Amino acid sequence: MLQLLSNAEPGTAAAARASSASDADLLVAYSAAVVHAVERVGPAVAHLSVWGDAPRASRRARDAQDEPRGSGSGFVFTPDGFLLTNSHVIEGARHIQASFSDGSSYDAHMVGSDPDTDLAVLRVHGTFAAPAHLGDASRLRPGQVVIAIGNPLGFASTVTSGIVSALGRTMRSQSGRLIDAVIQTDAALNPGNSGGPLVDSRGDVVGINTAVIAGAQGICFAIPVSTAQIVIPQLLGEGRVRRAWIGVAGQTIQLSRRRVQLSHLSAPTAVLVTDVIAGGPADLAGIRARDIILAIDGSALTGVDDMQRVLTRERILRTSRITLLRDGAQLTLSLTPSEKS
Repeated sequence: MLQLLSNAEPGTAAAARASSASDADLLVAYSAAVVHAVERVGPAVAHLSVWGDAPRASRRARDAQDEPRGSGSGFVFTPDGFLLTNSHVIEGARHIQASFSDGSSYDAHMVGSDPDTDLAVLRVHGTFAAPAHLGDASRLRPGQVVIAIGNPLGFASTVTSGIVSALGRTMRSQSGRLIDAVIQTDAALNPGNSGGPLVDSRGDVVGINTAVIAGAQGICFAIPVSTAQIVIPQLLGEGRVRRAWIGVAGQTIQLSRRRVQLSHLSAPTAVLVTDVIAGGPADLAGIRARDIILAIDGSALTGVDDMQRVLTRERILRTSRITLLRDGAQLTLSLTPSEKS
């Protein structure tokens, strides 16, 4: 018995050494991937110092204007200096300065901002040989390694890594609108990371870091680059994102099972109109408070967020069919959305 155990030990030891060597190789490969991503994207990442208007014109307030009221991150995505960040980072800014890891610093000028998606585009007048590359967030999978680069708490060029914790999350922007397809990650983020890039192991930007849950550990969120790729052209062209508006306030309600069956509805929830803006498109179309909106052009609305998604720029000044319930009867009205101001 002793002899048998003795003969087994060399094989066991060899297997343990092989396993240890394999683990070491994996760690080396992981480190190499992170280093490559940082070397590729790091030079394009900016520390943003933001100055705002003082609330009062007192001497103390004027002196306070000499110090930045906040900071955040951003990254250059074109060779001629267009830079992407969060809308909330530069909200109310009087002056913005972008500083890079090579020591260069530029005044940054607002190009456009979209609070509904918490994205903004700035311009710095410089030439960048290695701008960040916008990747493909649709290729992300839970468990995939991601790297966040930014300036948390003022510590410039800070790198953290983690994994994609979940995909398809939703999050409220400061304007109250729902942002879809948000990436959840456990890469450590802190105030100041906002607006910085979330990149994959190839160094492609897959998200824009935007929020953490206070008091939680490792629950952080990034706006997917797919959203940015829709918003950026509109901000570059018009300085804002145009959306349709029908002039109602509403809330999501649960419909009774009997109502769903009687009206042959595809969803058990809809939008209850709580207020109609006088002179707005809904008012002109004859929509009233307490109406229940079921669909727009045949697209079922399961709630207020669905209604916001449907009201895109393509519907501005285009007549749409609104299906609703009023006093138990289903009817369809024609409505022409205007542009949201």
